[in-house]
Amino acid sequence: MRLLSFTHPTLQEGQPTFGALAGDPADPACEVIDLCGTTGATELTELLQQPDWVNSVRRRLDGAVSGVSVPLVEIRFERTLLWPRRIFCIGVNYGGRNAEYHDGTNASTNPSVFVRFPTSFVGHGDALVRPPESEQLDYEGEIVTVIGRGGRRIARSEALAHVAAFTLGNEGTIRDWVRHAKFNVTQGKNWDGSGSMGPWLTTPDELTDGGPLTIERLEALRLTTRVNGDLRQDDIPGTMAFPIDMQIEYLSTFCKLEPGDVIFTGTPTGAGARFDPPKWLVPGDVVEVSVPELGTLRNGVRDE
Repeated sequence: MRLLSFTHPTLQEGQPTFGALAGDPADPACEVIDLCGTTGATELTELLQQPDWVNSVRRRLDGAVSGVSVPLVEIRFERTLLWPRRIFCIGVNYGGRNAEYHDGTNASTNPSVFVRFPTSFVGHGDALVRPPESEQLDYEGEIVTVIGRGGRRIARSEALAHVAAFTLGNEGTIRDWVRHAKFNVTQGKNWDGSGSMGPWLTTPDELTDGGPLTIERLEALRLTTRVNGDLRQDDIPGTMAFPIDMQIEYLSTFCKLEPGDVIFTGTPTGAGARFDPPKWLVPGDVVEVSVPELGTLRNGVRDE
């Protein structure tokens, strides 16, 4: 299944709703089935908190529950989850990123973790926002994990069973603002509209032909980021220092994970800050974050 948050002028009085793709998103005839009101939920995060949400959506997709559909080409995408409970971000995680840091900051046996606010992200198709306070808007393409079953102290061997879906993220960063203080990056990571999430949630069965999800399958995904068609990032999760199952185990140790929690799992080498001179994003640029199995997250850039 592929689930998304969106708006359409004929649905919910033009306010954000959520639904599921019916058909191949590459097909111009692909439709979005509105799920608001037919599943007992009013927002996608709320849906994920229902114990039987998978079956309720399948009944709708199978036609057992009637509802409304609209063409995919007519919708406006919202960020995948409008109001995720929490957004965790894993830093300096992919192979090759050690070379970007020469002070030993990644020589840890534990992942680097920080958090972001929902309003720091826009949806697929919306423009990233460059603020007047800085020209150093940068991109970071990422695979994003969405939790579907909560838990505390989740064993690594059970971690993937707690995953509801995956999506894509651009963990856009205002670089000079992550260096305003010695021990935090919060300021540079939370400018309104500086990052993006989308285009939709892809459930694990789409990656496995219905079989169980394995870490080996996830580690074979290929993540790329392009700016104006120029390939900037290209890597697989198999090079992660802290794999996705380990991230879930680690985060659930200090807090109980809940359905609708989001984990940005890290970005490969190749962000704009690492070029000489740096390649900051400017208005008119187009950034595309892609994993073939998950889709392509595309955003332009504009000044605030």
